Amino acid sequence: MPYFSSRDIAAIAMCATLWGILNSIFAPIFFSISHLPFFCDMIGFSVLVLAAWWIRKIGAITIIGIIATLINFAIAPNPYHFLGFTAASIFFDLTTAASGYGRTFRRKTYTAASMMTISIFSASLAGFIIGTFFMTGSAFNAMGGVLGWAGLHAIGGVIGGAIGTSLVTGLDARKITAKNSTMQQPQPNFIRDSE
Repeated sequence: MPYFSSRDIAAIAMCATLWGILNSIFAPIFFSISHLPFFCDMIGFSVLVLAAWWIRKIGAITIIGIIATLINFAIAPNPYHFLGFTAASIFFDLTTAASGYGRTFRRKTYTAASMMTISIFSASLAGFIIGTFFMTGSAFNAMGGVLGWAGLHAIGGVIGGAIGTSLVTGLDARKITAKNSTMQQPQPNFIRDSE
């Protein structure tokens, strides 16, 4: 039996495409207006939290990050900074797996605490890598250099983690669960009564 089911692969493809396309189209617009990197993190980590909850297998988040990177390299005019998010998705994958999927998504409070923490640290890692290898100039130095850039990305990780956690807890509250790698909705009462 393969490690990833066809539903896992479909979820990976949807999440990676969502992140890659939205980031390559809208993040440059947001950055040119505000000169802040929040939008990349907001999209990325909200998608990664949702994907971790949905798929719950190590390696899935890494694959999503790699596919999103390839999409950015195909579409965006200057995509090299996205390599920081590739590394962040690997870190996100490993730390989520290490904390345990069952434990992470068992309670709302633990989901919020763990996913927010992992999102913040992953976004900081992305900001640190981007600041170290891909950013230069007086505006970059005015924002605090590499550590300032990592801090700005951490703020984006807070926003993305909050959005992703809200999505996951909202789906759980409506009894839409991720069991056996599928998003299953409860059957309406009239279907259950007829069986």
